[in-house]
Amino acid sequence: MAKQSPWVAPLNRLPLSLRPIAKMQQKHFGAVLNPTRWWGRFPFLFWLVALFVGFLERRRASLDAVTRSLVMTRVSQQCCCEFCIDANSLRLAERSGSMDKVLAVANWPTETLFNERERAALAYADAMTATPPLVSETLKQALKSHFDDQTLTELTALIAFQNLSARFNAALDIPAQGLCFTGSGKPPHV
Repeated sequence: MAKQSPWVAPLNRLPLSLRPIAKMQQKHFGAVLNPTRWWGRFPFLFWLVALFVGFLERRRASLDAVTRSLVMTRVSQQCCCEFCIDANSLRLAERSGSMDKVLAVANWPTETLFNERERAALAYADAMTATPPLVSETLKQALKSHFDDQTLTELTALIAFQNLSARFNAALDIPAQGLCFTGSGKPPHV
């Protein structure tokens, strides 16, 4: 069955202020990323969101890159965001050096691939994404044993950002782009 088109149409032409990021995306991914064509209706907001995630994803972040990608992929799955699952899975595969964690993150509680720090972060991602958030005292203690206050604050902001992004994209039916997964929901090389 073919995927129906989004109920809110993407922009065909981006505002001039977004052309630099569109050009960068075109160079890096071979296309302008799908969400840009929806967020592009509000260029100022688009840039604020881009700056926010850019700060959280900076090289000198207190949270390591693999853990950031794990929680972003997990939140994407929990929110059923096709684009985010695709894009964040690609980032996780690049950062972890294989598809192993990408393929295991949906079943992380029963998988042995994740260390205790990653498990705490994934449990926090699940707890924060629940409605209402279900952050237990046991989970708080586990998080405190692996992360300092600054890193916990960054982790919380990252999970909150990914919830915003995934829920925006999922609500508007923004499609996957084939960055990591094909239309069949499988990695291109599997």
